[in-house]
Amino acid sequence: MSNVILKNVRKTYDNTKTVINDVNLEIKDKEFVVLVGASGCGKSTLLRMIAGLEDISGGEIFIGDKKVNNVAPKDRDIAFVFQSYALYPHMTVRENIAFGLKMRKVPKAEIDKKVAEAAEILNLGEYLDRRPKQLSGGQRQRVALGRAIVRNPKVFLMDEPLSNLDAKLRVQMRSEIKKLHEKLQTTFIYVTHDQTEALTMGDRIVVLNNGDIQQAGTPEQIYNDPQNTFVAGFIGSPQMNFINGKFLGLDENITYGIRPEKMLKPNGDIKLTVDVDITEMLGSEKIAYFNIGDKRCSAKLDADFCIGKTLDLSLSKSDMYEFDAKSGIRRG
Repeated sequence: MSNVILKNVRKTYDNTKTVINDVNLEIKDKEFVVLVGASGCGKSTLLRMIAGLEDISGGEIFIGDKKVNNVAPKDRDIAFVFQSYALYPHMTVRENIAFGLKMRKVPKAEIDKKVAEAAEILNLGEYLDRRPKQLSGGQRQRVALGRAIVRNPKVFLMDEPLSNLDAKLRVQMRSEIKKLHEKLQTTFIYVTHDQTEALTMGDRIVVLNNGDIQQAGTPEQIYNDPQNTFVAGFIGSPQMNFINGKFLGLDENITYGIRPEKMLKPNGDIKLTVDVDITEMLGSEKIAYFNIGDKRCSAKLDADFCIGKTLDLSLSKSDMYEFDAKSGIRRG
């Protein structure tokens, strides 16, 4: 079993600055879980605590049925894939992949077999005798993945592994990592600030803010059933619109949330005319930006929709989420 359990895990620096607040989370065997949040929310710190690269200030961490609070990283049966690839520039691809096994004095025949298997899985066979500087960013990241695969770990930990790649390569590598997870059938914990990566890759998403879990659930649950304004505003591009109730002729103690793609609902029961100040063309669609009261809002429209200086909105109350105006917590 390669489940991971966090019980009241806390991280405080210098006994004053708390970056992880009593986190409780269970990651199931073979699950692909994505930790997502803005920079500084604590997601990478949490991953490094699971790996043993950061000490915990309180709580318990279990990998499988073993408590690992005081277990060294090398003995936790995990593999860590870093943002920077962390390859040895003077070694070939073959030597980079094999390095960890050699350090553990694994027999050469077994090393050769494992390297060949990893190279086949990652389509690296023709690059085994090249050095990292001769590879593209995507190929280097596959080498880093290969080094993790040969370990046959219980848990893969990945800290923003695609952030150094260009947009096209990120899309390609997202697919490759998902396929890798399906093939290896082990537990993946993946950190990113990119909501698209989170929504497309994770079996479950854990949204963090200021060291707290705001919500954990499937991508569909996180997108369609956000529990507070932070989650609703963080997940979705453009983000959900938040409108004070008084500008809709509704309850002033409620902040109403509505997705940009729902702003021109046929036969909507709330009509508004807004002044458009910016329009973005995104191929098959366009985004119009405007203010409603003191809130910045947007509407996602078909590319051929004609936008003038003003835009007539048509909103349906059934498409709106209701959040408490003070706490931001979802109502109803």
